[in-house]
Amino acid sequence: MTTTRRDFIRKGSMAGMATYMGAMSFAASSYRRIPGANDRVRVGVVGFSDRHRGSHVPCFMNHYKELNFDVVAVSDIWSRRREEGAALWKSKMQHDIIACRNNEELYSRKLVDAVFISTADFQHAVHAIEAVNAGCDAYVEKPFAETMEDNRAALKAIKATDRIVQIGSQRRSGANYHAANEFIRSGKFGPITMVELTWNVNQPGRWRRPSLVGQLKEEDTDWKRFLINRPNDSFDARKYLEFRLFWPYSSGLPGQWMSHQIDTVHWFSGLKHPRSVVANGGIYVWKDGRKNWDTITAVFDYGPDDDPASGFQVTFASRMHNGEEKPAEIYYSNGGELNLITNVVSPTGGLTKKFADEMHMQPNLLPESSLSEAEPVVASANTGGDKLTSNHIRNWMECIRSRKTPNAPVEAGYSHSVANIMTNAAVHTGQKATFDEKTQEVMAGGKVFKY
Repeated sequence: MTTTRRDFIRKGSMAGMATYMGAMSFAASSYRRIPGANDRVRVGVVGFSDRHRGSHVPCFMNHYKELNFDVVAVSDIWSRRREEGAALWKSKMQHDIIACRNNEELYSRKLVDAVFISTADFQHAVHAIEAVNAGCDAYVEKPFAETMEDNRAALKAIKATDRIVQIGSQRRSGANYHAANEFIRSGKFGPITMVELTWNVNQPGRWRRPSLVGQLKEEDTDWKRFLINRPNDSFDARKYLEFRLFWPYSSGLPGQWMSHQIDTVHWFSGLKHPRSVVANGGIYVWKDGRKNWDTITAVFDYGPDDDPASGFQVTFASRMHNGEEKPAEIYYSNGGELNLITNVVSPTGGLTKKFADEMHMQPNLLPESSLSEAEPVVASANTGGDKLTSNHIRNWMECIRSRKTPNAPVEAGYSHSVANIMTNAAVHTGQKATFDEKTQEVMAGGKVFKY
């Protein structure tokens, strides 16, 4: 049956409504019917980061009054950030904020019901474990985990509780992404044959904090607590503040950007992880002492493990030079493409009648159709409360009230972390990385990849 443009827009709009209304479909009056809904939800901040300041704060402010939430405490091991966080939230909430020196102090005092976690990349999984073990719901920024040991431990801890954990993969709260997922899963798109993911910027200062590096003194923070489970290392203000540039504190481009885009592959396809990954790249432009590449191309093989003859390829390419802030995601089938740059499904590149006739096949060109209302991805470091993140934080807050599964549950974080760690293994070993389903380990060169 042919899908008309009107039908597709209608269904896309319905999928979009799932983002705004589905798990978040509680009008303000509905909260009164939920037990305990009149109780104010006390929120804490774990890591007063640039991401939290620039995005979580304005997004939370969009919804907190309606949903009866409050920020009451900030935990940060650096005295400066701790004081800045308490001061900023005091100005927003119009009451005093409790400043905690670390998470142990935050949780031991039973101050909060839920937390934002936006600490260094390698800390997210451990901090998520601390939160749920303390009985708190959590909004956990991506990447969820940078090692399989942390990934498995966090998944186990969260699944053992009834806590609401939202992974910061905000595409899962975008109307156009819900429409794309529904269309692909309906079968009308046809089997995915290829996915091209790109994310290019030209920002020499991206992830650099030169003005702060000179101000951070070891005595003003807790370096040992910062390291958590990473190898012992001497204090380094750059690794502390510019962690995204240094392995094993961050994987850089894969963890920061690829984790967002590869998540849509898992979501749309229903596959949990790649079968294999290879990667190449290097530090070609920004010779500033960083260890993580400024340019990468990773190639993934996806498909069922028990059917190697079927599947598709995914490429992720990213550079931090000569690029505009326009992340691109294009899905291909033999009938055309689903383009999440333009939010259009089209027959572009599909099998035409001419060539189908030559091969005695039926042409399967897709009709040109529009996805639901576009919600553009914002690639800048501090988004100022972009619509996707605002939707996503609201969904988390709604689910804290309803106890329903959020748009990006822990399983989504686990899966994007597997892909991320496989990419890290390919980067750091120069070998093809695979995944051992039985042991849940990433393998490279016949060995378990650590770091």
